Amino acid sequence: MQKISLQSKILVLIVSLITFITISLIGIFAYLESKDTERHIGERALNAATTISIIPTVVEAFELENPSEVLQPIAEEIREVIGAEFIVIGNADSIRYAHPDRERIGERMVGGDNDRALNNGEYYISKADGSLGPSLRGKAPVFNQDGEVVGIISVGFMLDDIRAIIYNSLQKFSGSAVVIIVLGIIGSVMLAGNIRKDTFGLEPYQIASLFQDRSAILSSIKEGIIAIDSHGRITVMNESAQKILGLIDNYTNKRVEEVFPNTKMYDVLKSGKAVRDDEMVLNNRLVIVNRTPILDEKQNVVGVVASFRDKTEINEMLNTLSEVRKYSEDLRAQTHEYTNKLYVLSGLLQLGHYKEAIDLIQLESRATIHANRILMEQIKDRTIQAILLGKMGKASEKKVEFKVDGNSYISELPKHIDMAKMISILGNLLDNALEAVEKKEKKEVIFFGTDIGADIVFEIADSGDGVPDKDVQKLFELGYSSKNDVERGYGLAIVKDTVKELGGQIEVHNQPSGGAVFSVFIPKQGKSGEEYD
Repeated sequence: MQKISLQSKILVLIVSLITFITISLIGIFAYLESKDTERHIGERALNAATTISIIPTVVEAFELENPSEVLQPIAEEIREVIGAEFIVIGNADSIRYAHPDRERIGERMVGGDNDRALNNGEYYISKADGSLGPSLRGKAPVFNQDGEVVGIISVGFMLDDIRAIIYNSLQKFSGSAVVIIVLGIIGSVMLAGNIRKDTFGLEPYQIASLFQDRSAILSSIKEGIIAIDSHGRITVMNESAQKILGLIDNYTNKRVEEVFPNTKMYDVLKSGKAVRDDEMVLNNRLVIVNRTPILDEKQNVVGVVASFRDKTEINEMLNTLSEVRKYSEDLRAQTHEYTNKLYVLSGLLQLGHYKEAIDLIQLESRATIHANRILMEQIKDRTIQAILLGKMGKASEKKVEFKVDGNSYISELPKHIDMAKMISILGNLLDNALEAVEKKEKKEVIFFGTDIGADIVFEIADSGDGVPDKDVQKLFELGYSSKNDVERGYGLAIVKDTVKELGGQIEVHNQPSGGAVFSVFIPKQGKSGEEYD
């Protein structure tokens, strides 16, 4: 089925509406004009009849033997002056004394509407079908000196003539109505063309389809999208933008600075130049922003659209890959460490120092058995096992004593806590702990983990300098680093975001004996209700 265009709809609607209103007005005008014309002509006829009825010559003529000789000339003279169709004068028995057709003088008046004047002495207007046809008449009784009704005056105008007058008036009005309709058609064509221009030639169903597509696209895009008009008011904001900016309500028509405080969209609004790959910090998340001006057909800037993507996720992925590479290096370091010990053991055996060789083997065996017993028997999750083994090798290379608390016990992790998230959390915390003790006299890092209760708990303690009280609040901010290195400050921010994404929380406090303790609490039950298998 072919759809009707918007231009055709507007044209048909406006023309139909103007035509309907015009015809309605013509009908109302015709009705009022007919009533007004009849009233005016009726009053004219009545006034003429009343005037004639009180003329002394007319009243005295009724006493004569032949009243027609006096009344007929008077009636005809007055009829020609006022333009009436007829003036009929009759006696008390409705016998004509004057009539436009002399042959009908002496006959009875026709119409049957004389009783009110002859019997009651009333002055009135009536419609009746007389000898000349349907007419509008003014009736007036004639009184003698004694106050008796001796005759009647009837002044009439033909109804056909009245209708002709009304028709002529309507013809003049109809000409104006046609002009109005033509102007309405021209105006509707111009309006439809202007609307079509504003909608870029698109039909309503096409606009609706585009709106639905736009909504679906904006919802599916992972990048945040915000568009403003020339006054800086938000016209578009997708769900990703609300999520990145930490917004809940709909901020459409709000000023952009209310939700995007450090925006630079006004700069693009003024300059009209696009800005690409500008890094900004929003809600402690590093984002990359692109700003593009919106231009009209005259190349005037009418708005700006900004798209921003979360660089933190990219950093998290790079950090995960970096951690995997570190594990590989840590394992190589561990292999190197054990190779050195094997060389020492080989040398002791070759020199015949068997007791020293046995002592070295027993020392390594006890340490390995203790560490492996905890890792293999009490830490059931393979990801955590791999992380801890890798960090043990790294600690051994740096001559740091890395301990796993003997009270640790962790079953396999729920499915919603994947390997990448675990690497981001434990990898960054353990690396920070190893770095914190690297230059200390006492180099010790202790790991504790448990899943008893509703949360999975990790604690990483070190023997470093701890965290200054003034820095505790800023510790997890993106870009902050106590080492004054511009390339650092991402690790703890990533840890906090990852823990928050899992619905958990992270805490830090200093030990009385020195060093810091980082505690992580992650609910076993994820957002989708996943638990252990």
